[in-house]
This record gives sequence, C-alpha cells and structure tokens, in this order.
Amino acid sequence: MPHMAFLCLLLIVSLLLSSPRTITEAKVSAIIVFGDSSVDAGNNNFIPTIARSNFLPYGRDFVGGKATGRFSNGRIPTDFISEAFGLKPTVPAYLDPAYNISDFASGVTFASAGTGYDNATSDVLSVIPLWKQLEYYKEYQAKLIAYQGSATANETIKEALYVMSLGTNDFLENYYTMPGRSSQYNIQQYQDFLIGIAGGFIEKLHGLGARKISLGGLPPMGCLPLERTRNVFGSNDCMESYNNLAVDFNKKLEALTVKLNKDLPDIELVFSNPYDVLLQAIKKPSLYGFDVTSTACCATGIFEMGYACNRNSLFTCTDANKYIFWDSFHPTQKTNQIVSGYVVKSVLSQFL
Repeated sequence: MPHMAFLCLLLIVSLLLSSPRTITEAKVSAIIVFGDSSVDAGNNNFIPTIARSNFLPYGRDFVGGKATGRFSNGRIPTDFISEAFGLKPTVPAYLDPAYNISDFASGVTFASAGTGYDNATSDVLSVIPLWKQLEYYKEYQAKLIAYQGSATANETIKEALYVMSLGTNDFLENYYTMPGRSSQYNIQQYQDFLIGIAGGFIEKLHGLGARKISLGGLPPMGCLPLERTRNVFGSNDCMESYNNLAVDFNKKLEALTVKLNKDLPDIELVFSNPYDVLLQAIKKPSLYGFDVTSTACCATGIFEMGYACNRNSLFTCTDANKYIFWDSFHPTQKTNQIVSGYVVKSVLSQFL
C-alpha cells in the first residue's frame, strides 16, 4: 500500500512538472511604464526641460540618498509594483545611459514628468509626448529581440505588465492654465478628447503585442497642496470642483476599459484607481500614520516643486513619513507605497 501511495505521488509530481503552464511561467515578465511624473524615474534628466528633480532633497530617502529624477523623496509607485511581482525594487528610466537592455529586460519606464495624453500638454514644459514614448517602446522591442532572441522576447512582451499613469497634467497644467484647449473644448468635450487618445494608445500597444495593461486613474487633484493654496476663498481646503472632475474622468476611463476588453482579442485591461485610497488617507491621516495632509514636506509645502524645492530651503521637514505629499504636486515615498500596495492587492493581483 505505501508503494502504491509513492507511485501516485510520483505521477502527480510528473504531471505538475509536465504541465504546459507552470506557476513561474504565468508570472509577469517585466513592468513597462508609460506616463508622467508619477512614474518617471529620470527620463527628463536627459532632455532639455525645466521639469526635473535630479537634485536634493529629492531622493534623500532613496537607496544611497540619490536624486534620480523621481519626483519624490524615494521610490515611486511602479518601483513598488515591480517589487510586488518579484522583479527588481526599482524600474529604470529608458533614457538613462547608466542602464542598458539587460537592465530593461525586466522593467523600463518611458514616462516623462509634465506630459499628458494631449500633445499640447507635453509642449508646455517641452517634455516627451505620449506618442514619442510609444516610439521609444518600439525601439526597446527591437533591442529586446536582439538581446533575448525572437521567441523569448515575444514571450517577454506578451507576459509583461504595461502600466499607464497620466492625465492630471492635461487638466491642471494645460486646460485650466493655458489658453488653447479651453477655447476649443468645454470640459466634457476635452475629457472625451483625452479618452479618445487613451483608447487609441491602448489599441496601438495591443497591436505591438501587449496583453496585460493597467490603465491608471486620476488622484483627488483638488487636494494637491498647490491646488489648496489656490483655493483662497475656500479656506485652503480641497478644491471640490477638481475632485469631481477626477471622479468624472475616472468613470470614463473605467468605461473605456470595459469597451476595449470586449473589442480587443486576448487583452487583459484593468483600471487601477488611486482616487479612493488617497482621499481616505487625506481625510483620515491617522489611520495611515500621517500627521500632515494639506501642505507638503519640501520647503514651505505650499507651492514648491522642481527647482523651487531645493536643498537650501530651511523649511523642509525632517520626517517625510509624516507627510502625504513630498512637494506641492507629488506624494511621498510612504504614500506611493500605500497607494501602489492598494492597487496591487485590489486590481493587479489577478496577474500575480
């Protein structure tokens, strides 16, 4: 009888080993990123723009206290997502010459701080538009095929998780700040214009072999310290009109996700929404160990970001973990970890 049990065990083991799709094969092969400053790991360091953060105090809590060009005191959401999938703890910037295809094979970001869906948004600060990020991705595919060989590279491309995180700048940096788009479109029309661009981009990505795609939603934009500062008549509270806009746009992104999952064969498109978890942290900071929600850690915390947030400021906080926001527009490393952890658990876990 023990002999029979041993034979059964051998049979089960051999079946598991010969299974065409083992657990390790099913995992995500790489994290490939498109977007804005929420997921830029330093691409803007290598283009002529003022939208940079490759200087202290940015990066002061990053490994080695290095200012990489990430708009935070440390890591950004895609770094934490990569780590959650058992890949590297950081996703490198494509334009950084310190890295090559062997580094990028398991993760790369083409993101550029200050960009958006709309080309006119990227023109404001002369950063990398979304169409150009896709061109870089095509270049990356060619390098990956040369590095891994056709069969392995195609598997990497198919099994990678593609992360998109952008849209905030289209509204705050472009539509409500520059004169062009607001004279062409009302706010509903502009949202639909952006949704059209997002859908077209995902279709192109799918055509290039991407299958697992995370479409990121907007945060509660009206609660960014910079927008609170502008809300003089509202006692510097969150600007509800901007938060409502983010909710509306997120609903449209979610509807786009449903549509494209029906339209595009074999696609696994998910909507990753940071809005609720971030708003909860802002409304109930003590639940997450935060003390300060309305101002940022860097400098006065009211309006500074980029070059205005520099090492010479006497006002910069000593413990960024007590703050939701690092500068007037970007979260701290701790907030990034909380938001990405929520998104991995609630949405991206289907790919784990």
